[in-house]
Amino acid sequence: MTYPTTARTLLGNIEANLRGIRARVGDRLVLAAVKANAYGHGAVDVASMIEKRGAADWLGVATVDEGQQLRAAGITLPILKLSPTRGIDEVSRALASALTLSVVDQASADEAARAAQRLGLRGVAVHLEIDTGMRRVGAEPAAAPALALRIAADDRLRLQGVFSHLPVSDTPDGGDFTRAQTATFRATVAAIETAVGPVELKHLANSGAVLGHPETWFDLVRPGIMIYGSLPDPLAERTVDLRPGLELTTAVSFVKPVAAGETVSYGRTWTAPADTRIATIPAGYGDGYSRLLSNRGRVLIGGRSYPIAGRVCMDQTMIDLGPDADVRLGDEAVLIGRSGDEEITVAEIAALMGTIPYEVTCLITPRVTRAYD
Repeated sequence: MTYPTTARTLLGNIEANLRGIRARVGDRLVLAAVKANAYGHGAVDVASMIEKRGAADWLGVATVDEGQQLRAAGITLPILKLSPTRGIDEVSRALASALTLSVVDQASADEAARAAQRLGLRGVAVHLEIDTGMRRVGAEPAAAPALALRIAADDRLRLQGVFSHLPVSDTPDGGDFTRAQTATFRATVAAIETAVGPVELKHLANSGAVLGHPETWFDLVRPGIMIYGSLPDPLAERTVDLRPGLELTTAVSFVKPVAAGETVSYGRTWTAPADTRIATIPAGYGDGYSRLLSNRGRVLIGGRSYPIAGRVCMDQTMIDLGPDADVRLGDEAVLIGRSGDEEITVAEIAALMGTIPYEVTCLITPRVTRAYD
């Protein structure tokens, strides 16, 4: 008998989150970020749900392989590759899969044009990224109009979009910086449109901006982590009701008595303060359940919360049940999700790890069984 650790993606909740985003932003288009395996939730299944139910208008990926995986699964929605693509072969692969490219400088625009020519294409849509303050990638605002003009003059390309990215839209003290970025973006777009005429899609808003900065919405918004039920920052505005996108469960694989004074797990970092019972669950950092949760995290069994005892191992974790808990072999153990009136959220796990919700779900490894509701 096996007790598989299972990540269950709650597709209905993800759809509800996207509906809430649509209600929030009105008639703007919505690009759903499904990069990094949909933030660990399963890109193909999430994207298929989005397409079938009309929950978003675009999808966003980070790599050509991610986009190709979606195309191989039959996804036909427009897909924007959000990061630059370098190398004629890689760019050609992207265009052959009908991915929309981001261009950030003249070299990336030239490669897109050469790849289009190689494939016999004309009018290939590209989105020009402007660096308004993230300082990661993108054209400088002062150089963007000239670059847009060169793109518009090349019949192999079509300037479909202009966008930028916001690094602190999710934080309460990031308002001034976000407003300054928005002003820079607006002025740069105006200069671009003066040079080349109207641009179809201007986009700036990520999850934090969807929640708290309506002035950033423009033609299209690009929500990410909020699609999957988490706020981008614990203090971000809660203007959209979000439902959890994932549950992580396993089952008790062993129960044993441990006497007062005995230690548990590697390093002997936990000592039983009294006679107790220890449950073992077959989940550990090899499944993406972080070692940072050692002696800090908790697990839900039968609607009750029990603390982790000792270090999280690669494949197993031990739980302190106390002396009287009625926990048996095979009982469900909830690592993320609800049991009775108790709930462990992705945000709680992130806080214990000293990280952000994005990382918690992205850490879930391929050996974890996947299920979709």
